[in-house]
Amino acid sequence: MRNSACLFLCLILSVVIAGSLSSCATPPTTPTDTDSETTPINADEENLPFSLAVLPQELKGFSIPGQRCVFLISVKDEGQASQHPVVITAAASDAQVIVEHDTVFPDQLSEVTVIPNPGSEGKTVIVTITGKRGQVENKATVSFEVIEGEDDRLETAVELRQTFVSWLAEEHPELGLSDETEWTGTMVSPQWLVVSHYLFFSDEWEMHVYWHIMIAPDDWGRIDLRKRFVDTSPGYAFEISSREADGEPVSIEVPDEVWR
Repeated sequence: MRNSACLFLCLILSVVIAGSLSSCATPPTTPTDTDSETTPINADEENLPFSLAVLPQELKGFSIPGQRCVFLISVKDEGQASQHPVVITAAASDAQVIVEHDTVFPDQLSEVTVIPNPGSEGKTVIVTITGKRGQVENKATVSFEVIEGEDDRLETAVELRQTFVSWLAEEHPELGLSDETEWTGTMVSPQWLVVSHYLFFSDEWEMHVYWHIMIAPDDWGRIDLRKRFVDTSPGYAFEISSREADGEPVSIEVPDEVWR
């Protein structure tokens, strides 16, 4: 009988202790207004709107068959920034089209090169550039005229380019240019006679080479440099005051825009 009473008391004490421990446990929390405000909204960033810009809007003059007409393409988010890039495509009448860096974010550039076909003299090349992100698409159109002509300036342009590059390799090694740098070139502004223009493109740089068709001391030669896929305008410019005098290059004021 005494054992039964002891067992009964132990059972009661166990129930009391378990209840006390349960009352000490942390109660479940319910979401508050503050919690809901800090929860990120899952916006459809892939379909956010953007604008498309093309530089230049027109060439400085005409073009000739085989000339490389290079347009710089940039995008800008409208309102909320997106983590998704814009894909650039392009098409042109009577011309070959090459798109470099076709997937770009707002802090980057794409380049669209348009090369008029043989036999396109007297025609207007119409270029349509398309940017697409998700279901959002924008288009931009530029055009230029093609005239008869041929590249008769390559030899002088290469000679002048190499003079500047050799000097830059010594005086501005931070630019990474050397006599081994590989370039792709094209004549531009073919109808400009007093000052001749040429463009060269390496993997990293665009170099605009131009020179005055005059006798010394007015036979200057100049270049400006643009960082490709990053900048929309040149960042450096240099001049040789007289090509015949073979003077050393000096820094000059940088042009506000690229030459096309």
